[in-house]
Amino acid sequence: MNKDPLPEREVIIKRDLTKGNIIRNIWHLAFPLIIGNVLLGTFEMVDMAFVGRLGPSAVAAVSLSGAITGIIWIVIMGISTGTVAMVARFIGAKEFKRANNVATQSLLISLSGGVITAIAGFLFAQSILKAMGARGEVLDLGISYFRIICFGALAVFPSVTLAFALRGAGDALTPTKVLIFSTGLNIILDPLFIFGIGCFPQMGVAGSAIATVIARSVEMFILLVIFLKGKSHLHIDLKTLKIEPGLIWKIMKIGIFVSITELMWNISSLVLMRIVAFYGTFAIAAYGIGIRLMLAVQMPGFALAQSAATLVGQNLGANKPERAEKSAWLSLGFYEIMMIALTCVIFLFTPQVIAVFNTNPEVIKIGVSYLKFMAATFVFMALSITLAGAMQGAGDSFSPMVIDGITLFAVRIPLVIILANTLELGIIGIWTGIAISNIIEGLCMSFRFSQGKWKYKIIS
Repeated sequence: MNKDPLPEREVIIKRDLTKGNIIRNIWHLAFPLIIGNVLLGTFEMVDMAFVGRLGPSAVAAVSLSGAITGIIWIVIMGISTGTVAMVARFIGAKEFKRANNVATQSLLISLSGGVITAIAGFLFAQSILKAMGARGEVLDLGISYFRIICFGALAVFPSVTLAFALRGAGDALTPTKVLIFSTGLNIILDPLFIFGIGCFPQMGVAGSAIATVIARSVEMFILLVIFLKGKSHLHIDLKTLKIEPGLIWKIMKIGIFVSITELMWNISSLVLMRIVAFYGTFAIAAYGIGIRLMLAVQMPGFALAQSAATLVGQNLGANKPERAEKSAWLSLGFYEIMMIALTCVIFLFTPQVIAVFNTNPEVIKIGVSYLKFMAATFVFMALSITLAGAMQGAGDSFSPMVIDGITLFAVRIPLVIILANTLELGIIGIWTGIAISNIIEGLCMSFRFSQGKWKYKIIS
């Protein structure tokens, strides 16, 4: 591959991740990501705690809307994963101009995705929530929340894509600083808009959504300034900005399987939420709280998976496949240690944790049962999250898609239906089916990664 020397302002690479101590490189990327992700997970819990004070209907509305707005991530994660894989590969190969071009085209794609999502969310909010089983007060609250969050996609799409581009280039610190600032702003604005403190209007559930949109918009603006001024690893030059269909296709070619994977996860989540909804508002509220807590548990894993993706991509770009593989296994090892510790915490303090968000005895009872079933599979979830990220960083997004598709629709959903209805285990049957599928997914992901075919994935 040809090397493309650029002016110094466009290439600010302070650490070569294809050399030196692998463990130090992992934590050079993962540590700021973990801080940012844990803070983001903390915000999710704080947000739910504020909303929980409005009552079970408010929690149910946010939970239902949250399950649906996860669809936004279908396109975002596809664009972002394709961006990381290509940026990392070109940075590893020292083709800096091509890495910048990838970031530019990814931004154009993400802006288009944000516009489409905002329009679709506004037009179909009521129909979608009704299809999910929302009725009465839950429906009314959910519509306003859902529409505002979808409008925020105009900021979320570009901010997430630009952040992932920097991480693919090896700069995890800059987007994490921006994320910390925007999340802190979100936490401050949340109670102001929800409860109407001071001169702010009392908007209830909708206030939570507005606070999030404002914070995300500030985050997007800061990242755009960083890229345009060329103060980090990548630079976007408006003077040479143009659409490159060929490069867009390459990004989409990698990202499409990630988008399909995210779509399958969201369909699965919607189906599960619909099944849980048959057991009433308390069950929906408990499940929604449990999902938020599970997200917090997974945050360190997402950070280490992103770290593995960048290291795998850059080392493959530098023609160092064995170093890439070692980076992935070491990243997994660190996450497994964390998951074992988190398993112990969940089993010891689950009721107290649920009670932070809602003190209703029935909600606590159902939430405790869900979290304990999930905690029993944490070590297998670590396999799925980290090794899938590593393969995607190599440009192999097809293998994780196939594994997830099989475990979700050939194992999880059928098992949940059989155990909950046919065997009449009720809501415990739902938790059991999810737990078994987590175990199978982790084992399959580990086997596929061990085969090593991802090492020969070509990105050009």
